[in-house]
Amino acid sequence: MAAGTDRRSTNARGKLLEAAVATIREQGFAATSVYELCAAAGVTKGAFFHHFPSKEALAVAAADYWTERTGTLFAAAPYHAHGDPLDRLLAYIDFRKDLICGEIHDFTCLVGTMVQEAYGADEIRDACRRSIEAHAKTLETDIAAAMETYGARDFTAKSLALFTQAAIQGAFILAKAKGGRRVAQDAIDHLKRYVTLLFKEKPDESR
Repeated sequence: MAAGTDRRSTNARGKLLEAAVATIREQGFAATSVYELCAAAGVTKGAFFHHFPSKEALAVAAADYWTERTGTLFAAAPYHAHGDPLDRLLAYIDFRKDLICGEIHDFTCLVGTMVQEAYGADEIRDACRRSIEAHAKTLETDIAAAMETYGARDFTAKSLALFTQAAIQGAFILAKAKGGRRVAQDAIDHLKRYVTLLFKEKPDESR
């Protein structure tokens, strides 16, 4: 295959992934057709099925693509600059609140949207789970360090990391239900209050 053809093929796949992210976030997985995805990407149905055997296969690839794209965003986020692990964790929550801007589809999560609709489809569900768990795992080191520093012992770093994602995804659901972002921002504020209370007092080092 010629190099020029390879470049066009890769570009078409990338356009379809971008179209899937944008369109599914805006109107959901079930309401998004292959025709709409092709139109949004500016490619033919032949190009679609060259890269993906089905809409479901594109959804799995889109979840992995979303993980990579958002991973880059969070890896470069300013909350990592804080010296104290609890400050990093709370700044992460602040950063999540700061991302809640624009239209609902601009700030809600692709994999959270898809898994709510397609949790009965094993491959899509597993791809969404991998994405959510992978992001939660990025918080575990800071949570574990905060637990050590502040003496919290009634939970695990993994369980709290997953809870933050449950709270954030729930905030997105409320935003969709209410038709606005304010309720989601309020929910993130409550998450911050809860995490702050978990680490409210440092251990008594005199004991």
